[in-house]
Amino acid sequence: MYSRIIQLPAKKSFFLFGPRATGKTTWLRQLFPEAVYIDLLKSDVYTMLLAAPERLVQMIPPDCREPVIIDEVQRVPELLNEIHRLIEQKKNKKNLRFILTGSSARKLRAKGVNLLAGRALTRFMHPLTVQELGNDFSLETSLRFGHLPAIYSEPDPADYLASYIQTYLREEVQQEGLTRNLQVFARFLEAASFSQGSVLNISEVARDCGAGRKLVEQYFYILEDLLLAHRLPVFSKRAKRRMVSHPKFYFFDAGVYRAIRPKGPLDRPEEIDGMALETLMFQELLAVNDLHRLGYELFYWRTSNGQEVDFVLYGEAGIIAIEVKRAAKIRSRDFRGLKAFGRDYPMASLYMFYGGDTKMYIDNITLIPIEEALVKLPELCTA
Repeated sequence: MYSRIIQLPAKKSFFLFGPRATGKTTWLRQLFPEAVYIDLLKSDVYTMLLAAPERLVQMIPPDCREPVIIDEVQRVPELLNEIHRLIEQKKNKKNLRFILTGSSARKLRAKGVNLLAGRALTRFMHPLTVQELGNDFSLETSLRFGHLPAIYSEPDPADYLASYIQTYLREEVQQEGLTRNLQVFARFLEAASFSQGSVLNISEVARDCGAGRKLVEQYFYILEDLLLAHRLPVFSKRAKRRMVSHPKFYFFDAGVYRAIRPKGPLDRPEEIDGMALETLMFQELLAVNDLHRLGYELFYWRTSNGQEVDFVLYGEAGIIAIEVKRAAKIRSRDFRGLKAFGRDYPMASLYMFYGGDTKMYIDNITLIPIEEALVKLPELCTA
């Protein structure tokens, strides 16, 4: 069991969102072993509370002093009204505290739920970070299998990832009625994997999977609702050049991306490895920014003539531009995007994370070996 870097509210109720299998339940049970635990994945509990959410109070001991953990709360959104009532109950001297986990906010938004109107904070559980892995971090393992916690305990990580994808198709997509045609959705997942780290062209993905554009757009929203994917917007603040307008697309974890992406004899391993590295960097940046409350917005930068920077962090602390290269030897043309960005935003800190083993400084650009950059990412983002 790994120690997680999440700053929890001391006494207040909170939501803990995150994709399935990121370790929400295991972590909370270790942290609060005496808590009242209500699992909405259990069919009898789900059916009972779906029929009558007011029965929730009957499941809480009268003398309860521990948190009440409700797992996968999005399955019964109407429970939030009852939770709201219990929190606000003026005669409630027990000061009930709720911890509400979820792998999707789709139903909560669809029902118009206001997430308890600020009476509960929101936290996110990401895949394990390099800092949380500590001595177990291995770049090779991370690029092949990603950072879901079970990867580090399962005897066959590849088989686990394959079943993870099927579990989502079966449990989340099918049971929640998100799509009527699992076969088309499965083809969509494969087609979407070819857009990993690329400017998203929904019409092209629709052609590749043989589905309508509107349906594919809906599928992308499903992935985001299930916290399985993200769209990274283009950085265009005070742009001095003409920029592209479409976001880039990423599955949330490098191992999940590799498990979804089809592989054939014409696929170059270095191409897949390069995209896995970019995915790993993206998920680390997202997690580090959130867990350490750094306050950055994440973007990428790409001009209409093709000059690009993989990641841009923008916030009160400043601007950070990061280019990621798998190669150990860097050529002059590899600096073009960062140099162009630096000319447009001279106040920015410019980094290239690369496959070499020596830290260097070239034309206001700091080159850092990939493994060192991943280990030191929190301090690099706060320097």
